Amino acid sequence: MPETIDRQLFSEACCKMTGELKGQNGIGTLQEKTIHSVLKYYYAPDPAYHEIKIGSYVADICVDGEIFEVQTRNFNAMREKLSFFLQEHEVTIIYPVAHTKWISWLDMETGELSPKRKSPKTGTPYQIIPELYKIKMFISNPRLHFIISLIDVEETRCLNGWSRDRKKGSSRMDGIPVDIYNELRIDTMSDYLKLLPDTLPEKFTSSDLSRAAKIPQKRACTLLNVLLETGTIKRIGKTGRSYFYTII
Repeated sequence: MPETIDRQLFSEACCKMTGELKGQNGIGTLQEKTIHSVLKYYYAPDPAYHEIKIGSYVADICVDGEIFEVQTRNFNAMREKLSFFLQEHEVTIIYPVAHTKWISWLDMETGELSPKRKSPKTGTPYQIIPELYKIKMFISNPRLHFIISLIDVEETRCLNGWSRDRKKGSSRMDGIPVDIYNELRIDTMSDYLKLLPDTLPEKFTSSDLSRAAKIPQKRACTLLNVLLETGTIKRIGKTGRSYFYTII
């Protein structure tokens, strides 16, 4: 399990899994299978640790009793599995975020693939916030940890949307990881504070957090809701309809 970013190891995982999946089913499973497989092999290169049966469930990775689950979305679907695993095991959820993305468009009628272009959007660790909320009932469990893996991805989308250029509402095909940019690890309750910008005042509101983190206020409110579960912040008053918070 790499403790620091290892781009060579990540490149090897990309080459191995992209090649294998192309041979099996082709790229474009609509299930982000490649990202899942690459991260599994990156964080545990030895396949002997993969797909380990524990009780009635199967863990993506299990090394010396510690479980690692690669989950690209829908954390709520993990609730029963987490409830069982956390009884006796340390569990780390590996959550991929597309930091830099290059997009190509596939014309489903002609089979023509456009040259890839860099997306103007940059992925950030804040994308995990809605997913954390879905498993808020487990957040205070000290056995639960996270790795937010910021990766660079080449993505192909189908020109099958409803807009005139057929891009809005289009289907996303399986993204192909090409590099790892960084990662954010949350191992202890205090590590959740890594999600708070250093520029926040000592006493702050959700609006302050929204501006400092450059995220929508609704997402800032969700983050504060999650952080209250960790016991790392507390409410200390109210102004109008807004609460004041401070770090404990």
